Amino acid sequence: MDENLEQRTETAIFAGGCFWCMEPVFDALPGVLSVIPGYIGGYISDPSYQEVCAGESGHVEAVRVRFAPSQVSYPELLSLFWRNIDPTSRNRQFCDFGSQYQSAIFYLDDEQRGEAEQSRQELEECKSFGRPIATDIRPAGEFYPAEEYHHQYYRKNPLDYKRYYESCGRRGRLKELWGK
Repeated sequence: MDENLEQRTETAIFAGGCFWCMEPVFDALPGVLSVIPGYIGGYISDPSYQEVCAGESGHVEAVRVRFAPSQVSYPELLSLFWRNIDPTSRNRQFCDFGSQYQSAIFYLDDEQRGEAEQSRQELEECKSFGRPIATDIRPAGEFYPAEEYHHQYYRKNPLDYKRYYESCGRRGRLKELWGK
């Protein structure tokens, strides 16, 4: 990769429940260079999917988004993130229960922290959910990429992915919250 291109990239990390469902959201956005599913926020090194799903590691499922800020801004990514989660649910997203499925924004620097906090405040001011926003904004720690079979799951296993997405209630709840 061209070194100059590498210098013009940034990283964002979002937890929005099942990482299978968050990956295609960001993959489709122009300016996004890669989306890697993985684990963040726990207390053991290099957790396995089984440890995370069982709630044994303290991690949450998340996606690490590498993007070109000349094409898409961090605030645009935040807006897309909010509209693809239920920000009022604590320790769950749709049909997935447990702290490993909580929603969170993991900031990498003070600028991201400020933009994340501002986006949450704007959301609270312009949209009434009837419940408080439960999405955390936390400093990013070590991010561990998920096992390879999780990467691009929606493309590798389209029928399984579609069945999971539809049966989990994500589409209906998002429509209820955001009208889409």
